[in-house]
Amino acid sequence: MEAGRRFGIPLSGTMAHFFVQAHDDEAESFRHFARSRPDNVVLLLDTYDTEAAARKVVALAPELAAEGIPLRGVRLDSGDLGAHAVKVRAILDDGGLTAVKIFASGGLDEWALAGLRDKDAPIDGYGIGTGLTTSQDAPALDCAYKLQVYAGKPKRKLSEGKATWPGRKQVYRRYDEDGRPREDLLTLIDDRQEGTPLLNPVMRGGRCIAALPSLEESRAATLARLERLPPDLAALERTRSYPVVVSQPLKRLAEEATPHDRA
Repeated sequence: MEAGRRFGIPLSGTMAHFFVQAHDDEAESFRHFARSRPDNVVLLLDTYDTEAAARKVVALAPELAAEGIPLRGVRLDSGDLGAHAVKVRAILDDGGLTAVKIFASGGLDEWALAGLRDKDAPIDGYGIGTGLTTSQDAPALDCAYKLQVYAGKPKRKLSEGKATWPGRKQVYRRYDEDGRPREDLLTLIDDRQEGTPLLNPVMRGGRCIAALPSLEESRAATLARLERLPPDLAALERTRSYPVVVSQPLKRLAEEATPHDRA
């Protein structure tokens, strides 16, 4: 909520289980929630019995409509989401609520989404939480500071499996005729190459030296880059590795920076 206030991030959401449980009657919790948020009514169905809750929504819809409150959707958060969605869709449609959307949540990740897609589950949207904000499949990011230049001289680490490339570097991205990334070239900072340089200074001497993009600009840039990804790199199953080429000048510097008396 604070991020929405401070940065203008669009906020949306549905009711919580505790809100339903705080009421003695589930239908009454739906009624109270709808009246408190009349412009974005999405009701949570699976606190008790999912299909029974869907029938309560159908019964409540005419009352809300008479008050000028449109019902936008319902949310499923547990159990077999695909099976529940089929049953709920049928209940809503039979009750004349064909325009009401079904949203699903509950520990979803890209694999769960693919499974629901393959089953043609009648789900209109998904709420992704933990699977988006954490790396559950690789929870630790192994990174460390490595010295590559000291006192103007290139330095190189030669530890087994952890050897580094010395010197100050730049990465150039090259694109195919469709404007999609083809390969990246790793080279020295003064070795100008074909392609788009990816490393641009933002901080220097502890001070920000670049204009920071707005939230809208960052969002648009991210979406544009995702659209330019080659299909095989955007696919759920990896079919190939993205090529990263090391330039000859960097290879020569690595040889020069390698101690000749190493074991």
